[in-house]
Amino acid sequence: MSKAKKPAFSDDDATALADLFRLLGDPSRLRIVVSCLRTPLAVSDIADRLGLSVSLVSHHLRLLKGARLVRAERQGKQVFYGADDAHVRRMVEDMVTHIREH
Repeated sequence: MSKAKKPAFSDDDATALADLFRLLGDPSRLRIVVSCLRTPLAVSDIADRLGLSVSLVSHHLRLLKGARLVRAERQGKQVFYGADDAHVRRMVEDMVTHIREH
């Protein structure tokens, strides 16, 4: 009896990826991710750079962290947010490059 092969890109993969893109489909969330790709930033710094309220940035960061797009690192009393890993950084940077091509 042979096991059925798992497809290279399963329905579960498609659902998870669609959810991830849906999360990044919000311009504010996408701008938050882009703002902290290279250097981890505190919530207040992200809010100041993007002209958003601290509470809105915090809300978006909670969703982004849950999706493993950003990670939090506590330093003293402040929490700094940065890209979760190199995959996230490359994915976003590649898509920015793609949209800027003519």
